Amino acid sequence: MIRKKSKDIFEDNIKVFPLILKIINAVSYFSSLLFIALLVYEYGFIISDEIRADLHLVYKAIWIVYLVSFGVNFTLSYENTKQETRYFGWILDILLLSTLIPVIFYCPESGYMMYLWKILHSHYFMLVLLLLLSLQNLSAGITRLLGKRTNPSLILAVSFFVIILIGTGLLMIPKATVNGISFIDALFTATSAVCVTGLTTIDVSTVFTTLGQAIIILLIQIGGLGVMTFTSFFAVFFMGGSSIYNQIVMKDMVNSKSLNSLLSTLLYILLFTVVIEALGAFAIWLSIHDTLNMSFEEEVGFSIFHSISAFCNAGFSTLQNNLNNPLVLQNHNMLFLVISGLVIFGGIGFPILVNLKEVLFFKVRNLFYLIIRKPYRIQHKKHLYNLNTKIVLLFTFILLFVGTALIALIEWNNSFAGLPVADKLTQAFFNAVVPRTAGFVGVDITTFMPLTIFITMLLMFIGGGSQSTAGGLKVNAFAVILLNLKAVLKNSNRVEAFQRTISQDSIQRANATMMIQIVVLFVAITIITFLEPDKSFTAIVFECISAVNTVGSSLNLTPSLCDMSKYVVIILMFIGRVGILTFMLSFIKPVSNQNYKYPSDNIIIN
Repeated sequence: MIRKKSKDIFEDNIKVFPLILKIINAVSYFSSLLFIALLVYEYGFIISDEIRADLHLVYKAIWIVYLVSFGVNFTLSYENTKQETRYFGWILDILLLSTLIPVIFYCPESGYMMYLWKILHSHYFMLVLLLLLSLQNLSAGITRLLGKRTNPSLILAVSFFVIILIGTGLLMIPKATVNGISFIDALFTATSAVCVTGLTTIDVSTVFTTLGQAIIILLIQIGGLGVMTFTSFFAVFFMGGSSIYNQIVMKDMVNSKSLNSLLSTLLYILLFTVVIEALGAFAIWLSIHDTLNMSFEEEVGFSIFHSISAFCNAGFSTLQNNLNNPLVLQNHNMLFLVISGLVIFGGIGFPILVNLKEVLFFKVRNLFYLIIRKPYRIQHKKHLYNLNTKIVLLFTFILLFVGTALIALIEWNNSFAGLPVADKLTQAFFNAVVPRTAGFVGVDITTFMPLTIFITMLLMFIGGGSQSTAGGLKVNAFAVILLNLKAVLKNSNRVEAFQRTISQDSIQRANATMMIQIVVLFVAITIITFLEPDKSFTAIVFECISAVNTVGSSLNLTPSLCDMSKYVVIILMFIGRVGILTFMLSFIKPVSNQNYKYPSDNIIIN
């Protein structure tokens, strides 16, 4: 009887354990959100010492919640905790436990242990640790949401929307601006930053403080790489056993070849970003050092801001009038070339960068074997460059070469008049690069000839490469449409390129993307023309193309738009960054494969 009663109590406890875990995890998620909110409040608002002391008490309470959460999960669900935590997650947990050392032990009087004790007792160490734990917690929540088989397109769209709302709130905190900012301007700027567009209704250089500009560049970095890239990285890097469906969704979002290479693909994306942006920032610093009357710290901040903005194809600048500022417009060709290079690297796409890395490593390895005279280990591959790489690089080169030549020819004695020859060539190249889709301003584009403005619109419409920081129709889709047109004109039943047959799915998606983009543009242009009857129609068309393709160039129309027109442009930027086809798929339920087929018939086309 006693044994039976003990067994019943044990079974009841087993049933209670999942409930306890759910409650603890829910409290942990709430604590993560609360900590980030309080951190913003402390450093974004002007507060008294008493309130700051109260906040520090709340931080300690959140720290206790994390300790309890770890202890409960480790005790009641050891196997799951072990399976779902990677080595780096364990490092965070060990650091969390190490913060108990200053609580248990007194500070040593000397030696390395004294310095370790002081670091662990440091308030800033605690804040950084709590921030990493909060990000890990929230990322885990998002990945579990993916595991519920929610529409990935909808999750992507909602993620961008949430980040935009958070960015709007951050830009409205008192310490972010000099004299405050309206909600519509904050929303417009946050959307433009997250959607890496560059259109602004206010002057970034004079309205925002250093903190505000830091928030903008953080939003640009998150938006450029993609919200899901960051959350996927945190989830996969710090967590282990997410569901197979979860991993498949993330694999498709970052274009990983397999589930096994998911983490390496995420690492490559972040590594490429950090390395290219760091090299770009150093090159920009070299180009402006001791020329802009800035301190060393201001030069470093300027370089980092513009490097991230350029690589993410955002087009934001901390200079008044963007790069059309007299301080850099002339005799700074290196600055314009470095920014152009960053825009190109960011715009060709991460899959292309990964493929180029593989080609480079392959050739370096073969060269090494050739030098050490081991020819039998040299490998031979016929197709080093995949089809996407060949198409993107070829069409990018063609667009840049033709664009540069046409702009130089048309504007040589017009808007470029009075500039040295080197500056003219640099500005021609720069103005062929930035419409795809960076939005930086060199020479004032309002002085361009109508034909140059039309060429700029075409370049904006095409945009950069797929899976990149750029927007637009995308070079890949544009190439497929042209190749399909070539096949139709030749009466061929296959669309081919570089000894490969392009799939019917790719052709359908390219045509659908272009058609949807044209329809969206038509609707937006119609609405803004109705709302702004006194504005130039050319300027409105230019503005809409720039917004939906996340370019950021404008014929000085953005600041003069009414609030309703600004909302239309905000929607265009959002749709352009999420992807027109992705945005539509987030609202449309996919049709399952049908096991029947109607008889085919022809439609009279011409």
